[in-house]
Amino acid sequence: MSGETQTNERERQIYKYDRTPYLVIFDEKAKFKDTYGGQIDRIALEAQHLMPRGRPSKTVMIITHPIGGGQYLPMPATLAKQGIHTIYLNTRYRGADYALIMEKTIVDLGACIKDAKTRLGYERVVLGGWSGGGSMSLFYQSQAESPTVTQTPAGDAPDITQAGLIPADGVILLAAHMSRNRTLTEWLDASILDENDPTKRDPELDLYNPANVNQPPYTPAFLEKYRAAQIARNRRITAWVKDKLATLKQSGRENDEFNFVVHGTMADPRWLDPAVDPSDRKPRWCMLGDPQVVNMSPIGLGRFSSLRSWLSQWSYDDSNADGLKCAARLKAPLLSITNSADDAVTPSHSKLMYAAVPHNRKEAVTITGANHYYFGQPEKATEAARICFDWLKRNSFEQ
Repeated sequence: MSGETQTNERERQIYKYDRTPYLVIFDEKAKFKDTYGGQIDRIALEAQHLMPRGRPSKTVMIITHPIGGGQYLPMPATLAKQGIHTIYLNTRYRGADYALIMEKTIVDLGACIKDAKTRLGYERVVLGGWSGGGSMSLFYQSQAESPTVTQTPAGDAPDITQAGLIPADGVILLAAHMSRNRTLTEWLDASILDENDPTKRDPELDLYNPANVNQPPYTPAFLEKYRAAQIARNRRITAWVKDKLATLKQSGRENDEFNFVVHGTMADPRWLDPAVDPSDRKPRWCMLGDPQVVNMSPIGLGRFSSLRSWLSQWSYDDSNADGLKCAARLKAPLLSITNSADDAVTPSHSKLMYAAVPHNRKEAVTITGANHYYFGQPEKATEAARICFDWLKRNSFEQ
C-alpha cells in the first residue's frame, strides 16, 4: 500500500489541540540508582497529553522512545491536528542512554498505559513506535501479551513476568529500525582493532580512508567481510563487558558499574554507497549530518555506555529488545510506515520487521520522499498522520 487512503472530508479538518504536561509516578525498589536526580525508589516520568479540541475519543496513541526527547518533533503535534489523541512519554532515561536498561523502559511504558486507562479514561491504547521506539514498542507488546523475561541480560531486576504489563490494542511503527543492538552493529566502524586506541585500524575496512582500495560502489564480497567484522567487534566488546562485570561481582562489589567509550559508531556502508539497501536518501549523509564527522563525535549512537546497559540495549546476541524476535511474537494488529528518503532507517529494516510479524492483520505503507523526522516536510508529516487515522478507523479504534 502506498500513499493516502480516502476518508470523509469532515475528518480531514485541522484540529486545534491542547498540550498538557504531566507526570506518571510510581514506586520501584532497586538495589542501586541508575538515573541522576529524583527520589530514591520513586520513578517520575515526564509525559505530554495532546488533545484535539472538540473531538472526544476512547482511543489514545502513546508515542515513546528509549531515550525520549521527541515531544516537540513534528509527528506528535501533527497527529493531534489530524484528530488523534496522543501522549508522548519520556522514559526515566530521557536524553541519557549510557545507563539505559531496556527492560525498565517497558516498565515505564506499562505505567503510562495503566495511567491512560485508569486516570485519563481511555478504553483503547495504540503504541506509536517512532525510530528506536519501534522495537521498544514491539518488546513491550510481546512481553505484555506473553511475558517471558525474568531478568536483564546482566541478571538484574526487573522480572517482566511479574510486572503486570497491560497489552496495547495495536502497534504503529513509524520510521522504525529493527532494534538498538542491530542498528548499532550495522553502524559500528569495523576497522577499529583496539577499543582503547581507535587509531589502530584495519586499512582495508576503513570506509573513511581515501587510500582504501575498497571504495563505493562496494562489492558483495567486501560488504560480507565488513558486516562480519562489525558483528565480531560487537561480540568482542560484549565478551569484555561480561568479563568486567563478572570480576566486579566476584570481588564482592555486585552493584558496582564501569563506564566506557565506544569509538566509531557511524560507519555503515549504506551512508556512502546508495546502492546498498537503496532508497531515496541523500548520499554521504545521515540524520545526524556528515557520517564521517558523526563517526567519532560525542553525539554518535552508543558512544558512552556502562556494562549493564551495553548488555541490555547494544549487545548483538544478548539484548531482549531485538525487534525482529519481538515482532515474531506479536499478536496485536500492526501498521508499518516507511519513509522512502529516510536518512536514519533504510528500507530493509521495516521490510524485515513486517515480514517477521506472523499474522495477516498488518499493513505496510511507504511515504515517498519523506525523511526520518519530516523536518522541513509538514505535508509528509500530515500524510503520515492521516494514514494513521485511516488505519485506526478501519480497525475500529476511531468512530
